[in-house]
Amino acid sequence: MDLSEYKLEPLELATILKVSHAVSGEIVLEKLVETLLRTAIEHAGAERGLLMLLRGGELSIQADANISGSFVIVRPRETPVSTAELPESIVRYAARTRETVILDDALAHNPFSADEYIAKQRARSVLCLPLVKQGALVGVLYLENNVAAHVFTPSRIELLTLLVSQAAISLENARLYADLNETQAYLAEAQRLTATGSFGWKPATGDLVWSEELYRVYELDRATTPSVEFVLARTHPDDRDARRQFFERVAREPLFLDHEYRLLMPDGAVKHVHLVGRPIHDAATGRLEYVGAITDVTAVKESRQALEKAYAEIQVLKDQLHKENIVLREEIDKTSMFEEIVGSSPPLRAVLSQLSKVAPTDSTVLIAGETGTGKELIARAIHKRSPRASRPFVSINCAAIPASLIASELFGHEKGAFTGALQQRQGRFELADGGTLFLDEVGEIPAETQIMLLRVLQEREFERVGGSRPIRVNVRVIAATNRVLQTALADGTFRADLFYRLNVFPLDVPALRERRADIPLLVEYFIHRFARRAGKRIRGLSKETSTLLQSYDWPGNIRELQNVIERAVIIADSDTLAIDERWLAGRPPKPLAVASPPASTLATREKDVIEAALTESKGRVSGPFGAAERLGVPPSTLESKIKALKIDKGRFKSG
Repeated sequence: MDLSEYKLEPLELATILKVSHAVSGEIVLEKLVETLLRTAIEHAGAERGLLMLLRGGELSIQADANISGSFVIVRPRETPVSTAELPESIVRYAARTRETVILDDALAHNPFSADEYIAKQRARSVLCLPLVKQGALVGVLYLENNVAAHVFTPSRIELLTLLVSQAAISLENARLYADLNETQAYLAEAQRLTATGSFGWKPATGDLVWSEELYRVYELDRATTPSVEFVLARTHPDDRDARRQFFERVAREPLFLDHEYRLLMPDGAVKHVHLVGRPIHDAATGRLEYVGAITDVTAVKESRQALEKAYAEIQVLKDQLHKENIVLREEIDKTSMFEEIVGSSPPLRAVLSQLSKVAPTDSTVLIAGETGTGKELIARAIHKRSPRASRPFVSINCAAIPASLIASELFGHEKGAFTGALQQRQGRFELADGGTLFLDEVGEIPAETQIMLLRVLQEREFERVGGSRPIRVNVRVIAATNRVLQTALADGTFRADLFYRLNVFPLDVPALRERRADIPLLVEYFIHRFARRAGKRIRGLSKETSTLLQSYDWPGNIRELQNVIERAVIIADSDTLAIDERWLAGRPPKPLAVASPPASTLATREKDVIEAALTESKGRVSGPFGAAERLGVPPSTLESKIKALKIDKGRFKSG
């Protein structure tokens, strides 16, 4: 640095050499900041000072200093610039213009008199110097004296100008040094975590440079210089000749490196390492060099070997288990192969026999049976034993959906198709594509929707409600009903052509009263399920309860039995289950000792009750709002009564 341009006295020249050396000789950022502030306070006559550095485009206070007696106290910090600590307008001006700001007497009128800090703190002498390196702002040094004016004389300002000029260079170097140290620390930690070390090798001279992690991988003392001879000596004897040939070959011709080899450690342990590298040429000499990395993959190798061994053992056990279970699986298929369908009575076995025959086909199945007989379980069993078992099983209860929405539920709708259709929606047929669609209570589908359903069964395509584009699907349809559909055909509420499309393979599920032999098995099954859920231990039934369950006709079928058992388990106080006879809602009351009315009177009264129920249900027999539900009788029974009493259901339907 040329000092001839600064016209200073000999004492000041000695001082400037001293302070310049102090600032330029420091490379650690924190120490440099402290040295700079301390030196500036000591030689400027300031009472207080702050050093700000540029961080992410904004100035940040790195330290402040104050005079305390004969000492300068420097406090490192990192806080934003604040009007409570310095005149922000002066600092911003110096940073923006790269110009030094001097206020000999800040209390006198000046361009910065309106600054909040100047007005409040009543500072006297103020000096603000930008730290600039090659035209770029590095930071700002702010000094003040609140006691005297004209403290910052021209000679002091010249000295400080030289100081900040040198400091700008030193601060930038210190920042680069700090960044380098941080980067190296991150790199070293990353190498330690991944057990990966880097290297550089010059075949012509034999020079080998390792990162810290490679010393740990090879277990070499840090004071020892690595060499090719040491690497060969540490290589496993079985790999040593191949490694020596490798070194000779890559020294002659540039090759990309990617291979594994073993190390034999002093304690006899074997390490597996993976080397990758690439050739480069020295720009000055043109000589071949290599840079790369070596990773200790011992843990990975051992884990992979252990995993392969465990997998082989599992495969052996799996094959053995598969062979041992073949006979058992066949036996299970014969006795209880239909999921939760419990029982072994002849009527049930006849149904399961038919089920096993139709399941592998794609034929449409119509399941008929009273409410609660397990029609959906039969449908699911058909699906699970069909080629479509891995595809979706989608069910829909047609009686539970209003007539105006059933078409949208089945076939989907386009946005704006009707009020409330705010977006496009897929129907059940699309969701079941490739699988099975179960239409429960199919007899409740309105006439207009029956036509759309018929088209899907015939052509395997449909259009969404409000749409015009045909959509093709591959869906197997299984339908179920608790109605006598032949009666619906006769009164015109169900299309004959749709019935015959659905009735390809009819399955009649027996009522529970027709398979009384299965009641003990079902009771045992439900007791086990609900007792485990309730955390209770139920050993069995009382004799009276068993007799009661066997003698009851179960109009609600398996669903009613399930509900009764669940209720009994909930209130059970012992390990023997008991059932209150009053729970059996369908059990006929004891006859009263009165004269029986004439048969014609009973028929008339029965007809009146049924017609009243049909009026309330608007002619609908089945479903949650049907007349059968209101009267508490199975829909099939009510249909028979309607036919016997010659009641016209059509006149009760709302127009």
